[in-house]
Order: sequence, then structure tokens, then C-alpha cells
Amino acid sequence: MTKKIYNIGVEATMDVIGGKWKPIILCNLRHQSLRTSELKRLIPNISQKMLTQQLRELEAADIINRKVYNQVPPKVEYSLSDYGQSLSTVLSDL
Repeated sequence: MTKKIYNIGVEATMDVIGGKWKPIILCNLRHQSLRTSELKRLIPNISQKMLTQQLRELEAADIINRKVYNQVPPKVEYSLSDYGQSLSTVLSDL
């Protein structure tokens, strides 16, 4: 797999956080960790499938952390990673 080369930083940033839902998800995670159901409640127009897909992509890009708690029922929380925190200034300017 070849690594994508960007001409300017904005291209790289938009590739990672671009789209309809990712900025909204990241803004909701700026101040606290949230479970999937809490994110779904805060973003009512997103489908469960799309929310899951976007969370996986953000996790793969190391923008968010996924913490799984060993309990019944299962509990998973999402929070911004250090890299994600560094993007919060960009998001607050949007």
C-alpha cells in the first residue's frame, strides 16, 4: 500500500476529519468521554451504522481512544486522544 502524499496540511487534515459526521463527533468528545449511545442521542440524525463506521475510522487514525470496560453489560467509551486534543483548536475555529 502506498502512502498518500499531501501538498498542503489542509489536505491531510480534511482527509482525517472531513465529512459530514466526524467534526460533529469530535466536537461532542472535546469535553468528556462518551458511550456510543450517548453520541447517538447527541447526534440524532446519524444512523447507528454510520456512527460506528465513523468511530472506527477516527480510532484507526488515532484521533480518538476506545476504552472497553470488562463488565456485564459491556461498556465502551470514546475520548479524544492527545492527537485529537491537538485538533480541538482547529475544530473550535470552524
